[in-house]
Formats: sequence, structure tokens, C-alpha cells
Amino acid sequence: MGDWSFLVVAVVLTALAFDFTNGFHDTANAMATSIATGALPPRIAVAISGALNLVGAFLSTEVAKTISGGIVDDSLVTPAMIFAGLVGAIVWNLVTWVFGLPSSSSHALFGGLIGAVWVGAGVKGVHFSVVTEKILIPALASPLIAGVVAVAGTYLAYVITRRGRQEEVTRGFRAGQIASASLVSLAHGTNDAQKTMGVITLTLISAGVLSHGSGPPWWVVTMAGLAIALGTYVGGWRIIRTMGRGLADIQSPQGFAAETSATTVILASSHLGFALSTTQVCSGAILGAGVGRRLAEVRWSVAGRMVLAWVFTLPAAATVGGLAAAVAQQGTAGIVVVLVAAIAVATAIYVVSRRNPVHAANVNDQPTTAVISPSAV
Repeated sequence: MGDWSFLVVAVVLTALAFDFTNGFHDTANAMATSIATGALPPRIAVAISGALNLVGAFLSTEVAKTISGGIVDDSLVTPAMIFAGLVGAIVWNLVTWVFGLPSSSSHALFGGLIGAVWVGAGVKGVHFSVVTEKILIPALASPLIAGVVAVAGTYLAYVITRRGRQEEVTRGFRAGQIASASLVSLAHGTNDAQKTMGVITLTLISAGVLSHGSGPPWWVVTMAGLAIALGTYVGGWRIIRTMGRGLADIQSPQGFAAETSATTVILASSHLGFALSTTQVCSGAILGAGVGRRLAEVRWSVAGRMVLAWVFTLPAAATVGGLAAAVAQQGTAGIVVVLVAAIAVATAIYVVSRRNPVHAANVNDQPTTAVISPSAV
């Protein structure tokens, strides 16, 4: 069996750092509509979401197995490649967060890992058939499916309650939103925390600590769940504002329909081992809920910029991951250079974010500027 080298420890910690960014980047998936409609106060919403993300991390490991032994050849992968891929994912997550773009943390991870392995091990290191089946096809299908289900659910919600008193209907659906948003958080933990579990497991396999084909050990499951839960509690307020206020005018029946639709798609996909993007699913559901209510305003220009971000995510993260891999494979000095560069980029992005802070107190304010497209980054 292999040893716990400094590099392996560094990769595990970097993976947990990515998991943290995944948490605050994707908090909006579960709670944006509940916060926007007033079903839950912002701080309580993120606290509930964080706790349920932790619980969800223990429900399944099928997606983790897809990553640790599916999209890349674990016999060719080194810890340095995984480290580089994680850096690519973290950088893209931070760039899209500062612009309030609900891009996919999942695809950032996949892109970073694919780019790093491609540079480090060649094209034979990536299983493109698995990438197509388990990642690309679900990426295209899942937001459309969630959107169609949300359109139907929203229409039915308004038809069923059209004779009810508006105050009672709103109160009832707000209560329902607490349950539906909680289910989205549970589903997010089940799907997204597994991605970090898979990366850490892949690292341990590549270092010889675990045998080929191993699943994530219990301590990996626990640490991944805690990291994503903590990130979720921090709250990615910029993206919460975009999804709650920027995409469509959302009322409580729509929020309930969107969250329920997203939960159904995410949990079904997790059970089948599809590592889909919860961001894309939830965004599709919110758009579907907007379309499903007559006369609701849907901001298609914002949706278009979001789709551009989705298209850019895989290649952008892959490019950063590939460049990082080229440097990281030069040895300890290369690892240090990549680490310092990543910290510098993260610090610069944080400084930029403080010029126009978004937090729990102003998250429901209408955005005053358009979401910036990735091409402008």
C-alpha cells in the first residue's frame, strides 16, 4: 500500500476547499426561491440547507464511484494531476461567483480534472465515452426535463388553488416550500458531496493508499459532507440573488413547483450514478416555473448568459486545470507555484467582491446590473 505523502495530504485538503466553494456556490439551488418569496429568512434558510447537505452526503456513493473509477483512468492518474484539476475547478467557481453566475460546480470539477489528466497522461487517460454518457447527455437533458416538470407543476398549482383565498394559498405554499427546499438541499448533498468523495478516493487510489475500484471510506464521506455543509451555511448570496430575483418573477406556488421538480430529477439521477449539475437542474426548474405562470416575467437575457456560462465551464476549467498540471508535474516547486498562484487569484477575487457586497440583508434587492457573461471575464 502507498504512503500518505505531503502531496496526497495537500490534494485532500484542496479537494475539501473545492467542496466548500461548491457549497456556497450552490446554496442558491435549494434556497433562492424560498428566500425570494419570503418562505424562509435568509440565515435560517442557509442553516437548514447546510444541515441537510450534511445528511444527504451519507445517502449514496454511486456518483462518487462514477468519478473515482469512471471518467478518467485511475491507473494513469497521479495526485499532482488531481491537485491541478481541483485548482482549475476552484478558480472557475470563484470567477463565476463574483459575477453572480449560477454556473455548474460539478462541470467545473469535471473540466478541471479532464484537462489535468489529458495534459498529464494523454488522451488515453480520459474515458470520453463515460464523459458523454454520464456527464454531457445529462447536462443537456436534465434542465429541460426539470423545466418541463416545473411548467406542468406550476400550472396545476394555480389551477387547483384558483378558487382559494390568496392569503391562505400563499401561506400554504410557503409552508410547502420549506419542505421542498429542504428536499433540494438533501438531494444536493447526496449528489454534489459525492463528487469530492470521488476525487479524494481517486487520489488515494492513485497514491496506492486504496486498491483500484475502491469506494470512498467512511471518513471521506464524513469530511466531504462537513465541508459542503459549512460552505452552504456561508451562503453564496450573489448567486442566490440571481436565481431568486434575476431569472423570473417567482411566487410561492412557483417556488414550490420548481423545488419539487428539481428534487425529483436530482435524486433519480443520483440513484442512477449520473453526476449531473444541480445548478442546471434548479435553473431549468425556475425557468419552467416562470413559464408556467401566466403573465410572469421571464428574463431570457439572463437565462442566455447563464447558458453561455454553462457552455464555457468545462473548457475553461479544463484549460486552467491543464495549465496547472503542466506546472505541478515539475515537482514540489511546481506544486508551490500553482498553490501560490491559486491563492493570489482567490484573494484578488475576494477583494473585487467587497466593492459591491451582497449579503443576507440585501439579497432580495433587485439586481441593479446585468449578469456579466463569461466572455467578458
